[in-house]
Amino acid sequence: MTVTPPLLTLNEAFVTFGGAPILDHISLSIFPRDRVALVGRNGSGKSTLLKALSGRIELDGGERHAKPNLKIGILDQSLAPPFDMSILDFLKQEVGKKLEPHILEEALSHLEIDPEKNLATLSGGESRRVMMAKALVGRPDILLLDEPTNHLDLKTIEWMEENLTHYPGAILIISHDRAFLKKLSKRTFWLDRGQLRILEKNFSHFEEWADGILEVEARGQEKLSLKIAQEMEWLHKGVTARRKRNMGRLRNLMELRKEKRQHQGPQGGVAFTSQDSPIGSKLVVETKHVFKSYEERPIIKDLSCRIMRGDRIGILGPNGAGKTTLLKLLTGQISPDQGHIRRAKNLEIAIFDQTQAALNLDLNAWQTLCEQGGDQIFVQGEPRHVMGYLQDFLFDRKKALTPLRNLSGGERNRLLLAKILAKPSNFLILDEPTNDLDMETLDLLEEYLSDYPGTLLLVSHDRDFLDRITTHILAFEGQGHVQMYVGGYTDYALQRTNATPLKPEKKNSQPAPEKPKVQVKLTYNEARELSLLPDEIEALYAQVQKLEEQLSDPTFFTRSPQDFERTTTLLEKHRTTLHLKEERWLELLSKEEDLERGKV
Repeated sequence: MTVTPPLLTLNEAFVTFGGAPILDHISLSIFPRDRVALVGRNGSGKSTLLKALSGRIELDGGERHAKPNLKIGILDQSLAPPFDMSILDFLKQEVGKKLEPHILEEALSHLEIDPEKNLATLSGGESRRVMMAKALVGRPDILLLDEPTNHLDLKTIEWMEENLTHYPGAILIISHDRAFLKKLSKRTFWLDRGQLRILEKNFSHFEEWADGILEVEARGQEKLSLKIAQEMEWLHKGVTARRKRNMGRLRNLMELRKEKRQHQGPQGGVAFTSQDSPIGSKLVVETKHVFKSYEERPIIKDLSCRIMRGDRIGILGPNGAGKTTLLKLLTGQISPDQGHIRRAKNLEIAIFDQTQAALNLDLNAWQTLCEQGGDQIFVQGEPRHVMGYLQDFLFDRKKALTPLRNLSGGERNRLLLAKILAKPSNFLILDEPTNDLDMETLDLLEEYLSDYPGTLLLVSHDRDFLDRITTHILAFEGQGHVQMYVGGYTDYALQRTNATPLKPEKKNSQPAPEKPKVQVKLTYNEARELSLLPDEIEALYAQVQKLEEQLSDPTFFTRSPQDFERTTTLLEKHRTTLHLKEERWLELLSKEEDLERGKV
């Protein structure tokens, strides 16, 4: 059997910065038409690995082997420089004048970029698309993509997914966008503490696989040294537990969506709650017939809505549609051209806008949070030690004392989120918070937002994150029209699909076949199972917590190795059963909702 030779190989690659290994003797190969998801924490070395693969940095040890005349296309996290030249001239300069102009123009047209537009006038999303065009032109053998969905709207992300699915070369992708990775990947590389682990499966299998590795590692640490290493204790074990806790939060979110759907008013206009909701302390913002235009272009047209306390609203729309304008109108930063906006008097607004203007790059994370000095920070009005709070956001002591200018963009965004979320607020505005964040930070952010007692407005194109967080989607649908949908992104997509009118079928002289009976509600056994599962899950969760407390005793293994082993086995059994029951509960709840909406 003939084995296809790899396009690119690293063998025992070693890279170090400041004495600490970033890549610790790792080996990998990329083959023709490969589809690889590269995941790992911010600062773990993913971008360094891309530079090593492309040959842009020298290895401190090991070897890099590339196929002769290998063409590599690179999309890093940089934006197009604000030069005073057209996009087309910039690409000719960057990729070589030997390329025919029509090839460049074709790449730009797919990405909906005007080739004559000046670089100095580009938005972040337009600049990102230019750099994507630069990576794609010439059809390289390997595409190395570092956070390709950052700054892109959903329409462009979906176009990119479709284009990359049929791309003839190999692709390696760094991304926090779970939906994007699940759609494209066939293999998964996990860079963790300098080591590379390889899963020969799609990214959808990653979390279960990674949790299993970390649990085995944690048990090994307990048996060998009677304690878990500090990083394992506050990071990896915490992340695994956080994912399990988020299953409970996801159940609560689905119940809340069901309640909102049952009380939802007519869909003809935008309304975040039932039309008969009382106006009082629960009201956060109310808009009546609001219009906003710029240079005669309608941005917001006849917007009437109520935002109530506890609503979690995801805002979707193409770049330039008016999402930021809407946020500024709702928070009072700008005034409408027509209409009226009423806000609660006691609003405490916290805004994350990702500009990082609030960060002094000469300070470290500790100094950034403790602006007046000392080691205490007030988090939502409660005092906490700054190091404990920073550990919640995955900063160890070394990172906490490192100047911000030496941290990655993702680490700085993580710190900015920690700073914003510490502020007392009851109205939280997050404008694209997921860009440059790793998946562990997204799990952490999900936990904070699920517990947030106030109202949330979230601008994001991360479909998986929207599904996990939001109770409503507010979508810009062109010409200034804004429409509300109950649920997360998947609910929005289904409602949009179902709203498309169907073409009438042609009459047929043949008698119509007998229609199969349609299930309109859960069966008796399914309904009974659904009613019993929450209590069973709570009981199992309590047992798991009790067993985890027993195993956390550092003297347990010394006192009774046999009991320690039996408790560990029982814990694994209960965890597996809990996971299966949680999945079954969500499956039945989702089926019940679909039946109520006539989708099954």
